[in-house]
Amino acid sequence: MEQKNIDLLKAIGLTDGEVKVYLALIDLGSSTTGNIIQKSKVHASKVYSILNRLIEKGLVSFIKKEKKTVYSSNPPTTITSYLNRKELEIKEQKESARDFIEELSRKTFANISEATVYLGIKGLRTASEKMYEKMRKGDTLYYLGVPAYQPEEQHIYWQKDHARRIEHGIKVRILFNQDTDPKILRNRNTYQGSDARHMPTKIKTPALFGIYKDVVLVMLQSPEVITIEIINQHIADSFKAYFNEFWKNSKPFRK
Repeated sequence: MEQKNIDLLKAIGLTDGEVKVYLALIDLGSSTTGNIIQKSKVHASKVYSILNRLIEKGLVSFIKKEKKTVYSSNPPTTITSYLNRKELEIKEQKESARDFIEELSRKTFANISEATVYLGIKGLRTASEKMYEKMRKGDTLYYLGVPAYQPEEQHIYWQKDHARRIEHGIKVRILFNQDTDPKILRNRNTYQGSDARHMPTKIKTPALFGIYKDVVLVMLQSPEVITIEIINQHIADSFKAYFNEFWKNSKPFRK
């Protein structure tokens, strides 16, 4: 047989030994293993496993004659059937691989760190509103250490953002510094899905922390406005653990 045809059989997935045995059977028609070994030049210890693989691929069949096993090659059209089965297997493998790749990507990206600094009010709002790209209905946003003082325009902005948050079905838990005016907490608790409380400690910080998904926002609103966005799952998990500990020791706000 021409080399190009031998190369084709190898290209569709047959090993050297399988090609030799298959071509030997085409020439022999039907044969026992003795003649197959002699014709194919394949070692006797390997011929049975090769024949079994060719049978599994549908290229070879066998019958029993007087306690002897006689093998024969199936019609050449079975090569097309073999390729069709292989194509189906590849399709199924692609689907499995796609799910596996997505899972690996999630695990890989979870370990990637990225930090961005935003300056000014517009930068703070840009960083804050990026949460809507990742968060879905039923997710929870966490704010830790919200200071008592914020510029009036920021109070107005946060109130508007609560309305947007409600539209997206996102919940929020907020821990304000203890010296925050109760009327601010009362206002925040009027919004659906919002639970605002005082911190259980007298720690006072000018910056506040926003935590969601794999993101931590460090926001300073006064005297200058700076926002640092950190994207890293491990860091986000660490801040959330701190939040949960403070939250566990906090008390629901009494309206």
